[in-house]
Amino acid sequence: MTLKKPFELVTKKPTINYLSKDLQNLEEETLNNLRVSKAHNTLRAYKADFKHFSSFCIDNNVKYLPTDPRIVSLYLTKMAKTSKFSTLKRRLVSIGVVHKIKGQYLDTKHPMIMENLHGIKRTLGSRQKAKKPILISDLKLIIKAIDEEKQDIKNRKQEVNKTLEKLRNKALILTGFSGGFRRSELVNILKEDIEFVTEGVKILIRRSKTDQTGEGNIKAIPYFENQNFCPVIALKKYINAKSDNINGAKIFGISDKSVALIIKKYANLAGLDSSKYSGHSLRSGFATTAAEFGAEERNIMAMTGHKTSQMVRRYIQEANLFKNNALNKIKI
Repeated sequence: MTLKKPFELVTKKPTINYLSKDLQNLEEETLNNLRVSKAHNTLRAYKADFKHFSSFCIDNNVKYLPTDPRIVSLYLTKMAKTSKFSTLKRRLVSIGVVHKIKGQYLDTKHPMIMENLHGIKRTLGSRQKAKKPILISDLKLIIKAIDEEKQDIKNRKQEVNKTLEKLRNKALILTGFSGGFRRSELVNILKEDIEFVTEGVKILIRRSKTDQTGEGNIKAIPYFENQNFCPVIALKKYINAKSDNINGAKIFGISDKSVALIIKKYANLAGLDSSKYSGHSLRSGFATTAAEFGAEERNIMAMTGHKTSQMVRRYIQEANLFKNNALNKIKI
């Protein structure tokens, strides 16, 4: 059996040779809309997930486009042996989206799929082992580790580069924490997106996971009383040091994966268990800390950009585990 190429995001032009010039122009615009309808990272995730599914189908000599609920259910059963439940749900969504893009029908709500998922959920449990949030105590240790990091300096140029790197890492972590940023939002900040004002700094987020149409959102970060942990001051110092070659570029100049590596590096230097932290730890740390200090749910969501309250309420619940614990009323 000859199998087609697993995945193509760009819709092929119909084999019609009598389109008028106006229709041809509309066709080009339509194809472009299809390409940009989803964020790049989202499309990349769809592609990776569907490639994984198509490899399973090829290995078992079954058709993957279009596929049928039985094959998808078998795939999910196999993946459940090594994957988290959240990964299974994401891959199911990806398989369904790719079928729609390719003009094929797949009932992802078919009983064979849904009942299998329910069974997997009951067997494995659906709660993820989340990485730890970076709380205030952790943040202070990490910033101290950055400030006190020893460098092997051999020449003046290397000294300048290392100093700039430390300023970047400090600004990155403090800004990421205080703004509740996603990694993808943080690494895509441009210099022109930043406006320093009397109260602090305003940062424009051009596009995010929950704003794929690019309407934009502004995060406002005020000055902190403790200057050494102030994200506004740290960001200003870094930008001033890098001002010669920062125009029109992403200010941090790193990938979203590098954010996690930087956090792990300094968590380790701070004496923390780096395996328990990730790039998401800054964002979850902000939400948990804000909840612990009494910030309202809607205000936390306004900063983080969450569209639903489910995850934010989990952060609030985490923050209140000891604060509102019934055992506090017991005196022994």
